[in-house]
Amino acid sequence: MKFFKEWVALAVMLAITIPLTADNSAPKEPSAVVRLSEPVESDEHAETFGDKLDKSMVVQSLHSVLEAADHHLDNPFALRVAVKKVCQKKGCFFVAQDGEATIRVAFKDYGFFVPTDIAGKTVTLVGVLKARALTEDEAAHYSSDLGEEGSIRAGLMHEIEATLVQVPRG
Repeated sequence: MKFFKEWVALAVMLAITIPLTADNSAPKEPSAVVRLSEPVESDEHAETFGDKLDKSMVVQSLHSVLEAADHHLDNPFALRVAVKKVCQKKGCFFVAQDGEATIRVAFKDYGFFVPTDIAGKTVTLVGVLKARALTEDEAAHYSSDLGEEGSIRAGLMHEIEATLVQVPRG
């Protein structure tokens, strides 16, 4: 009888404890890739978003574009650059990086988006350089979209307005 009472006490204790310690939440899924635009061109090597790539354009580096910023204001250029961060809400902009130089890349007339998982890839883009003043509210909004509060600061800045972005596969 003593054994029976101990067994019942143990069963009651487990019945109370297990629900309190069990993790009944659903397994955490990795964040889904947001892909709001379909590519205009696609092959086994890359996907192109926006316009089709004119392969006759000379591809430049971000350093060379920024060194001749006055020349590139509103004049189209092709650029190969690494994607540092991407807007995680829609893929509506990204931050490009070449060494220490970084620049925000937006898309002409909000006309297309890139997949949100392209950070770390080196893309080819065609665009123009724009100079503009970024407000505190815009800086906070863009930082929030990147998931990194305070990563973009207000003030006079250059950004690229891209008409196309070609993303390598893989």
